[in-house]
Amino acid sequence: MLGLAMNEPTHSGGPAGDRFFYGAQLGADQPLRGAIQAGMPRHLQELFQAGLTRRQQGYRGRFAPSPTGDLHRGNLRTALLSWLHARIQGGEWLLRLDDLDQPRNRPGAAARIQADLQWLGLDWDGPPLLQSRRRGLYASVLSSLRRGGSLYPCACSRRLLADISAPHGALTVYPGFCRQKTLGWGPSQGRLPSWRLRLPDAAIRWPEVSPWPGCLEGATEVGDVVLRRADGLVAYHLATAVDELSLGITTVVRGDDLWASTGAQVALMAVLGAGPPRYWHVPLWRDPQGQRLSKRAAAEGLEGLRQGGGDGAAVIGLLAASLGLVPGGSRLSARELCQQLQMSDLIATVHAEPTPIQPGPKAGEA
Repeated sequence: MLGLAMNEPTHSGGPAGDRFFYGAQLGADQPLRGAIQAGMPRHLQELFQAGLTRRQQGYRGRFAPSPTGDLHRGNLRTALLSWLHARIQGGEWLLRLDDLDQPRNRPGAAARIQADLQWLGLDWDGPPLLQSRRRGLYASVLSSLRRGGSLYPCACSRRLLADISAPHGALTVYPGFCRQKTLGWGPSQGRLPSWRLRLPDAAIRWPEVSPWPGCLEGATEVGDVVLRRADGLVAYHLATAVDELSLGITTVVRGDDLWASTGAQVALMAVLGAGPPRYWHVPLWRDPQGQRLSKRAAAEGLEGLRQGGGDGAAVIGLLAASLGLVPGGSRLSARELCQQLQMSDLIATVHAEPTPIQPGPKAGEA
């Protein structure tokens, strides 16, 4: 693998023998290009080209929670960093609700997420975007990928993949059992196959703000990821990659547990013919035992802080102080915090004590 200058946008191609699978942001005047260009419907080409054009018009970020429960302090801190990164640069900040996995969504969670962000003064541009209203778009992209030969059906069950996982439950990259098989796309023995992306064996690179080079090896660190699940639902990687491109997102700020997912999504963007946005993977808020805060562990959200007497200014101060941006006990609004920060100070302070990336589940099985 070739070396990469930290934080520099990378480019596909290069000297003979280099194995890049993508990284360059395309200009507005460059045509959409990729493995499926010939088979992509015109409306998709126009949609993605509009997104690439929007990238040239200025910063556009997003915060994309799933309405599977209330936001906890860790989610809120990442939201604050994402909002600050956009507003300091005079950019737009979108709110997207990743609500495709309907069985996991909690009643009222989407409304509470919006109310919590508003209470903290984290305003967004335009109406909230719901992935559940974009299913037709995702289905069109899946069909185009399938026609172009970029997908293959996979009959492997979760139980089978769990049996071959590494010790202690750590998921391995999908070993490609079904890659060379001739399987049907429809139900077999009462079960639908999942659809996987046929990932080239190459390095996946992206522009990264954090102190680590944005790079993963496709074959050994990402693998052939699922784009349509065996229950028929569109997978997270496909919906996310399509949204980043079609909405013209220039920068994605999110937790460093999603590092492996970034490789999968950047790879898919390359197949669709476009370069990725810039990413900033920020440290997660961890408890005294070093475990990340999570909804599953019922980590404290705004309600508990409010019951303890905290108001919006106190909570913003708490979130900012946890990153070293202000002294402990500070009280200030999100807008006041934004006005007193410079971009270089924000990034340097957040990464004042860099810790190694601690990735979540392997991208191939997310």
